[in-house]
Amino acid sequence: MDDAADPLWLLTTHLAMLSFAAVGGGVIMLAPDIHRYVVDVHHWVTTEQFAAAYAIAQAAPGPNMLFVTLVGWQVAGWLGAVGATCAVIVPPSLLTFVATRVSSRRGNGVGRFGTAVRNGLAPLSVGLLLAGVWVLFTSAGGGLREAAVVVLTLAVMLRTKINPLWLIVLGAVAGIAGLIG
Repeated sequence: MDDAADPLWLLTTHLAMLSFAAVGGGVIMLAPDIHRYVVDVHHWVTTEQFAAAYAIAQAAPGPNMLFVTLVGWQVAGWLGAVGATCAVIVPPSLLTFVATRVSSRRGNGVGRFGTAVRNGLAPLSVGLLLAGVWVLFTSAGGGLREAAVVVLTLAVMLRTKINPLWLIVLGAVAGIAGLIG
């Protein structure tokens, strides 16, 4: 068997490497690159399948990274689901364990390096989140009307104390009524 052509091997190693960059925001921040890798590069799933996996994972209770499990299942069955899940959980968990052990030996102070890393990761997380929004928006066929709904929803969230769940319900009703989507 040629490991270079094995989808399970390729997917799990790629996700394991990506998971190191998922500091602070989880694997959800890496959705654009995962989409690029499984849809555009390898054509293992379609854009619609990727968007559906993401939507199902967001609707299900549990961690946001569940979409990776669904993508892994679509690529390589049960082994793909388990491999993809482990690939996004194990590396950052080990990194966190090691970093915690090292920092606990230094005392309570994080130091200048720790502060610089934390401050540097904040804009990276925002950028990755916006890239994820863009990938999902374009893969769902979002147009001008949908963009207006996104901007309006963001404005309502920033300016009022309305629970975001009500905005989700309102969006679902608008979609069922055929006003958007």
